[in-house]
Amino acid sequence: MSGFCGFAGCKLSNAESIITAMLDTIAHRGQNIETYSNEKVTLGLRSEDEHQCNLTLVFDGEIYNKPDLCARLEEKGYIFNTSSYAEVILRLYEEYGTEMLQHLRGIFSFALYDAGADKFFCARDTFGVKPFYYTRVESGFIFGSEIKSFFPHPNFEPIVNTEALGQYLTFQYSVLNETFFKGVYKLPAGHYLIWENETIQITRYNRHLFAPVDTGMDIAVENIDNAVQDTVARQMFSPGGNDEIGSFLSGGVDSGYVSAVFSENGGNRTFTVGFDYDNYNEIEYAKTLSDQLGLENVSKIISTDEYWESLSKIQYYMDEPLADPASVAFYFACREASKHVKIAFSGEGADEFFGGYNIYKEPLSLQHYTRLPLSFRRWIASVVKKLPSKIKGRNFLIRGAKAVEERFIGNAYIFSQEERDRLLKFKPEQSPMDITRPYYDRVKHEDDITKMQFLDIHLWLTDDILLQADKMSAVHGLKLRVPLMDREVFNAALRLPVKYRVTKKETKVAFRKAAAKHLPPETAWRKKLGFPVPIRIWLREEKYYNIVKSHFTGDAAEKYFHIDGLMSLLDEHYKGKQDNSRKIWTVYVFLLWHEEFIRGGTS
Repeated sequence: MSGFCGFAGCKLSNAESIITAMLDTIAHRGQNIETYSNEKVTLGLRSEDEHQCNLTLVFDGEIYNKPDLCARLEEKGYIFNTSSYAEVILRLYEEYGTEMLQHLRGIFSFALYDAGADKFFCARDTFGVKPFYYTRVESGFIFGSEIKSFFPHPNFEPIVNTEALGQYLTFQYSVLNETFFKGVYKLPAGHYLIWENETIQITRYNRHLFAPVDTGMDIAVENIDNAVQDTVARQMFSPGGNDEIGSFLSGGVDSGYVSAVFSENGGNRTFTVGFDYDNYNEIEYAKTLSDQLGLENVSKIISTDEYWESLSKIQYYMDEPLADPASVAFYFACREASKHVKIAFSGEGADEFFGGYNIYKEPLSLQHYTRLPLSFRRWIASVVKKLPSKIKGRNFLIRGAKAVEERFIGNAYIFSQEERDRLLKFKPEQSPMDITRPYYDRVKHEDDITKMQFLDIHLWLTDDILLQADKMSAVHGLKLRVPLMDREVFNAALRLPVKYRVTKKETKVAFRKAAAKHLPPETAWRKKLGFPVPIRIWLREEKYYNIVKSHFTGDAAEKYFHIDGLMSLLDEHYKGKQDNSRKIWTVYVFLLWHEEFIRGGTS
């Protein structure tokens, strides 16, 4: 776990003091500091590991096929003087140039300064597990693992990007490449960036294309299990031995599968959090499964007050607003784990790769209805829209009149375009479909389930699930490993026919069968629950209603929103007339973020 920042072309006389101040903002990412500066570039790194910076490279992440790469490079005559990932990256670049990225199996982001060519080569891993941000300033270029590291730079000014706010209200996360800070961009997952002659060029170096091959279920399951076992085994290393590694565990199949294979490789401890509410606590499931696997389970009940009291600082560490309530729970899970271990496994990626969300069943439930002419289905939808929302089958008929590209923008759909446009004092330039269209266009000949998975892999997974995974673990100095997001695990997923992913009755079919080799049947086939958080209940309590109300009627809210619209949402929910909890939460989280980063609400 590391964090880096740097800049080029800014011509500052006090570059060393600026990079030190920038590094201070990401002190949580590591105690060791290394810097490099010449008349053209300045680099800085914070790391828990020694020697991750080799003068011209700053790197965050891990390369799991490092021994294989070193052996291959040594055969070509390269000599390694350290055990660092940084040296492997440098030698690979010397040998292969930008094609080096095709050889890496791991999670990473880095910035490499090629002094001979006077250019930067920066890259982000295939799925975006590790973040990379950048911005242009005058003739210069600033980059880093976290946006907050830009704040001490004298040429950087934080200004709210209102277009990002508009899209966030629908998606619940920052979905654009341009972040909530005007002019600050995310390097997309699976892309690299070249800075040369004061210009930026961005190139995609990989393509996630499904290529199903019907080898039969047994072989498909064997391929998945072999890949999962291999990647967990590869990642079972730590400087202090296996006692420094743990695994997060809910009662579900994804973390259960990882924890089971983790146990088979010598792991001994799992971590679980929950809430003191019925239906919002999986601790007993996790404890039971841990006992069955021979693992010690460490658990924590998150109190309502500590959840709410943590919200502001969590938005600061997140860099951008994220209205996923589970992200706060993950903060506490990481905090608990960090008291016992330095490294933790987590089960991200399986739902998107293998077809795990219940919404992926929808194309199968609609398949008979969608055989009717589209014009007829649209006419029916126009009629039933006028009926009360509680009428059974109304939503089915409305959604069935839309193509998947119209009805699915990802796992979160908070405000519709019409709702957000009524609520905001400005009109966003893009519709949600404008955001999703380029991804759908790349898989326009695929079936609807594959299209939905493809969209979630590129948006929801990277910008929600993995954002919180990196930021919440980094806060606590915890090195997070996500073995199900390994290249070979993903390749096994890409070869699965749809019928091995999703049926009318089940999700992640082949994946569950693979997991069942290591787990009790009741866990392998347990229905997906997500990570439930009781915000619906809290927002009907006077204390938390009033906390939110104070923000909904404040200066920042007045700047961006119609206050009467916000209060209508809040009051309807409080009085039990509607469940507006996710809408309220999305706005509230933005206002907390604004309070942390945009002083006085003047930007």
